[in-house]
Amino acid sequence: MKHLLFAAGAIAAMPALGQSVSPPASQPVPTIAVAPSSPPITAPRARIGAPVPAVRKKRLSPAEQRVRAANRQATRGPQTRAFVNAVQVYPFSEGVLYRLFAAPERLTDIALQPGETIVSVAAGDTARWTVGDTTSGSGEAKRAHIFVKPFAAGLSTNLIIATDRRIYRIQLESTDKVAMAALAWTYPQDELIALRPAATPAATRLAAELAVERLNFAYTISGDRPGWRPLRAFDDGRQTYLEFPRSFSVGEAPPLFVIEEGEPALVNYRVAGRYYVVDRLFDAAELRLGGKRQAAVRIARDGGGTRAKRSEP
Repeated sequence: MKHLLFAAGAIAAMPALGQSVSPPASQPVPTIAVAPSSPPITAPRARIGAPVPAVRKKRLSPAEQRVRAANRQATRGPQTRAFVNAVQVYPFSEGVLYRLFAAPERLTDIALQPGETIVSVAAGDTARWTVGDTTSGSGEAKRAHIFVKPFAAGLSTNLIIATDRRIYRIQLESTDKVAMAALAWTYPQDELIALRPAATPAATRLAAELAVERLNFAYTISGDRPGWRPLRAFDDGRQTYLEFPRSFSVGEAPPLFVIEEGEPALVNYRVAGRYYVVDRLFDAAELRLGGKRQAAVRIARDGGGTRAKRSEP
């Protein structure tokens, strides 16, 4: 009886069949204003094969160009025939820029003239280059040395060494692995001054004629290597001088030909000791000696007559 009453009550609580049930009143849905979308931005496509616009470099002023040209002309690099074992030996001339190649974890030794005293050493980049000095020998043979070492490859700077005799100007460049073991100099002007008290009358007269401060060593010597091959060539603005080895004898003296417009021509010169004195300047000349197997040595003034330039070792 109780179960029946429960069922009847449940049925009474249900809505009549077919009677619609109204849903609860819904809240108004807020509207959101949407801005009209802008068209997509697309990057312009580069045409295949289209030329890439060149980046304009800042042009150097005329003054800067003159400085660059002067530095290039005054720079001297290592030469194969100027190595004595692993030491590159440059002939010293005032105003020349000497190139030195160094590498990380390698020391390069710069050896000065025996008896020369360092006054000061200055480098353009002391943060990435190590520079130190020491001495070797004693007495008259005492010699100053400068050691340089870069911290990385691809660096370049300059080094200026002031001594009680001269100033050395060195261009430092670092590479990955290649480093010069050492460099040193010969001093042709000192040798010419030393000729003044020499016993040979011809050498004494020659030394007296020369104005050492005006000498230009801007010459390159190339070609064969006979025993009479000149050690160096230089001029004083009027005459050209060829210096031969101490073993040079007049008996094997080769004739000198000046090259003009590609053709050799004999030129007037005189022999003074172990020097040829040519009574003119020239851009190129050749020494020739022999028959079928003729030896030829070429002497060329650097820059084809530009007196401001110096010689190659």
